[in-house]
Amino acid sequence: MTRNVARILIFLRNLQQQLAHLDVFRVWFFAVLIGVAAAYGVIIFRLAIDAVSTFAFGETEEMVVSGAASLSFARTLAAPVIGGLSVSLLLYLADRYKWLPGGRGQGIADVIEARAVGGGRVSMRAGLAAAAVSAISLGSGASAGREGPAVHLGAAIASFLDRHMGFDGKQRRTLLGCGAAAAVSASFNAPVAGVLFALEVILGNYALSVFGPIAAASVAAAIVARIHLGDFPAFAPPDYGTAATIDVAFAALLGVVCGLVAAGFLLSTKRLTMKLRDFAQLHGLSYLLLPPLGGVVIGLIGAVFPEVFGVGYQAVTKAVNGDYTIYLLVLLVVAKCAATAVTLSCRFGGGVFSPGLVIGAFAGAAFGAALGQFLPDATASPVYYAMIGMGAAGGAILGAPISTTLIVFEMTGEYGITISLMVAVAIATLIVQSVCGRSFFHWQLSRRGYDLSEGPQGVILKTIRVGDVMEKMPPGAPLSEDASRLETKQSLGAALAQLNEAEEHGLPVVDLHQRDHIVGYLSRVKALAAYNKALIDDHIEHHT
Repeated sequence: MTRNVARILIFLRNLQQQLAHLDVFRVWFFAVLIGVAAAYGVIIFRLAIDAVSTFAFGETEEMVVSGAASLSFARTLAAPVIGGLSVSLLLYLADRYKWLPGGRGQGIADVIEARAVGGGRVSMRAGLAAAAVSAISLGSGASAGREGPAVHLGAAIASFLDRHMGFDGKQRRTLLGCGAAAAVSASFNAPVAGVLFALEVILGNYALSVFGPIAAASVAAAIVARIHLGDFPAFAPPDYGTAATIDVAFAALLGVVCGLVAAGFLLSTKRLTMKLRDFAQLHGLSYLLLPPLGGVVIGLIGAVFPEVFGVGYQAVTKAVNGDYTIYLLVLLVVAKCAATAVTLSCRFGGGVFSPGLVIGAFAGAAFGAALGQFLPDATASPVYYAMIGMGAAGGAILGAPISTTLIVFEMTGEYGITISLMVAVAIATLIVQSVCGRSFFHWQLSRRGYDLSEGPQGVILKTIRVGDVMEKMPPGAPLSEDASRLETKQSLGAALAQLNEAEEHGLPVVDLHQRDHIVGYLSRVKALAAYNKALIDDHIEHHT
């Protein structure tokens, strides 16, 4: 009898192991499926931007600078204003039907939030609505990038496909990263950078168990994008000559310049966003007024400097090819920073990475041209420094130096700038972190009450609720008005702080709407046990 029981137990253990292996294959299968679906989503998104841009400026988004330059002042001004009115209408409808609560577009910060506190879920409705807002914004001239909406759309597609498949929390977060990696891979034709972006920015870890599925999704997306869009770098820079050892030192100096420019851009964007929000609240103004008013400012800037319109890749190409003077490049840095700050603070859709590339290309080209005037025979050409500036400013603004470095490599096809680029990106990122304290996305999340810069322990203390870990009791037990209590929606960190302050071993728990009736009890021991378990689970997920 004992021998038969042992055989049954061995059989069940082997069966469990086999099912675990099948579960791994299931994750890989969905990773590839998500990669293909996300790639088609990004392609459709880019076609939508081109359609709006053709209607607004007579050219696709890739040629928007030429299109805007050929139009009259009134037509150039009208395009972003009409785009702002359309964005306001979409935000109103999306807010009314709860697709985009609060009438706020969504992007990479929302994907990070979904990974950290949302169980790996991104609403498909929110993904489609945010993509529509961004397509109209970018096509009508708003100064922003398409990578943020694309990543959000990829994550929404991933959540939609895995919604009813019974995946656990870790698997859902992995597949969320697959959607983000696929979006970056398809957007930039950069499969390696897509993998590292998902690991570095979205998931925040490099665990071996998540690397394989994310790589599979990124490769699948790259294949689909190359079939439909072609296999070539986003930029084809001209020959920049031979770079000497001294150019590494100059690249470090350029990293300082780009770091200061990136920090100024981020601080001005944050300050303008807060000023506009406070002004609207003080005077009771609706957020629906912001996009058209912002469109007026963007149109006025773009009428003088059409290079600020849209994603800006044509302007980068012209800067890399040496089509601008030093004086104009400096003005374009200021104009692009101003137009992008207005775009992001006035609720247009879009991301910050592409503007970072554009700003960096302008700053790098100006830096290289200035060096060429003083040391014509001792330095590389401005093309060299324009490419380095792209990575330095873009990486510092995005807060992702590793994946940004690889994106620049894959977008330009130039690996000869490796050492100088890494030096510049590292210095620029250090300056931005020292001046701003956190990345743009973490700043956005901090406004919603999530400080992810504290690491997993801070996230756990703020996201686990008392109602999740308390000992439930039959409702209805009365509680006096002056008695200490916890609330079900209170965070675990706040509960532990209250227990320590009251010097209690435990406290009764009440519901927010019935503060005089006990619904549970939370002891200090149980709260600490829940915290320790969450820390262990997070450690296992990040290191296996």
